Amino acid sequence: MPSRGTLTGWRGGPVLKFNKAKGKLQHMGRGNPKHDYRLGEEWIESSPEEKDLGVLIDEKLNMSQQCALAAQKANRVLGCIKRGVTSSKSREVILPLCSAPVRPHLEYCIHVWGPQCKKDSELLERVQRRATKMIRGLEHLSYEDRLRELGLFSLEKRRLWGDLIAAFQYLKGGLQERWRRTVYKGR
Repeated sequence: MPSRGTLTGWRGGPVLKFNKAKGKLQHMGRGNPKHDYRLGEEWIESSPEEKDLGVLIDEKLNMSQQCALAAQKANRVLGCIKRGVTSSKSREVILPLCSAPVRPHLEYCIHVWGPQCKKDSELLERVQRRATKMIRGLEHLSYEDRLRELGLFSLEKRRLWGDLIAAFQYLKGGLQERWRRTVYKGR
C-alpha cells in the first residue's frame, strides 16, 4: 500500500507519468490542512498561484489579480494606439482600433470571472473610460454621455446583458437543444 500523500495508484505503481519539473501543488479553500505530497521519492513544490489557459488562479480563488492583469494588458494596447494615431483621433478611426484589440481583454475578464469586488469592476471600467476620452470632440462629455454617444455599454451592463440573453435562451429551450446537439452528435 502506498504511503499517504503519494500520487500512485491503488496497485502501488504510478497512475500517470508526470513531468516532475512542471508539477506544482496548489492548496485551495479555507481550512485546508495543506498536506505535503510527493511523487515517488521527490516532494512536489507548493505554489500559492498558478496560470493555466490564460487564467490566473490563486489559493483563495480571488480574481483581483486576474482583473489587474487584464486591465494592464488592455492599457498597454491602448497606449500603443494613442502613440500610433497622431493625426486623426476621430470616432471612425479610434473606435474600431479600440474595439478590436482592447475590448476583448476587458470582456473576457467580465464574462469569465465576473469581478465580484467593486474595485475590480472599476479598474476594468477605467480602461474603457480612457479609451472613450481619446476620441476628439467627446472629451468634455461625462463617461455615461460618451458611452451613449458611441452606442456602447458599461462593462457591467454588458455582462448583465449577456446573462439575460443566456437566461432567455435557456428558458426558450435554445441552450438545451444546442447542448443536445453537441453531446449526442457522435451517437
